[in-house]
Amino acid sequence: MIEANAAFAKSSTSNNRDAPSITLAVDSGVARITLSRPDKGNSIGVDFVNTLERITLECSERDDIRAVVIASTGSYFSVGGDIDDMVSHRGGLSLPGYIRKCNASLQGSLARLQHMAAPSLGIVQGTAAGGGVSLVASCDIIIASENARFVAAYASVGYCCDMGGSTMLTRRLGVARARRFYLLHEQLNAAAAAEVGLVDIVVAPEKLSEAADAIIRRWANGPTAAYAEIRRLMISAQATPYETQMELETQSLARLVQTEDAKEALAAFVQKRPARFSGT
Repeated sequence: MIEANAAFAKSSTSNNRDAPSITLAVDSGVARITLSRPDKGNSIGVDFVNTLERITLECSERDDIRAVVIASTGSYFSVGGDIDDMVSHRGGLSLPGYIRKCNASLQGSLARLQHMAAPSLGIVQGTAAGGGVSLVASCDIIIASENARFVAAYASVGYCCDMGGSTMLTRRLGVARARRFYLLHEQLNAAAAAEVGLVDIVVAPEKLSEAADAIIRRWANGPTAAYAEIRRLMISAQATPYETQMELETQSLARLVQTEDAKEALAAFVQKRPARFSGT
């Protein structure tokens, strides 16, 4: 949870200290998780951590979510850890204790999002740094504005990556490229991030909402169980022997052919019409 720009936290003053760090809205099968403190650069502090835990618990317990969106308001996606909160508002904890407590909660929250059936879309309109990069890298698909930037941040303040960054960036970039990103404290624009695999889709700023909505609609009207199995297989493929992974694929497929969506897809194919998926 590292701040991209400590000066931002020092100079920023909140005009609405009671505003939630994150909001959740669920509509038509889409859970929209929005980082909502632009006055603080959507930084990651205690309130952020606690709110994300509550939101991910709610999402994981619902059976009507078919797509998850992680987005933010303001010019930053997230500047990373809230250094002011880290230094001044630790609730009596030592700094190591603060880090351990916050990350224990974050680990559970991010794991819940990974294990949901619904695929996730990260929308980056501005700068993502430190823990902000880790957070968005946990999404299945990342779409970014041409104005977006991705900043390693950690080593510049003598820290290492957290929030699953070492895992997620290694999956996306490969070990050598992820190591270079962190060790050289890189700052990648959207085009460079797409070239190395950190971003999947880059669009003009005015097209960001439209392009994101097209993906969200596809998922919200798609075969959720199939998406869930694909996500699980992509995760297990990282550490599973070839023959074992093929067996996992077979078991997943055997489960899917029994779903209503798979039956509907076959019927639609035979009848030469579009399939109407229910998510079951």
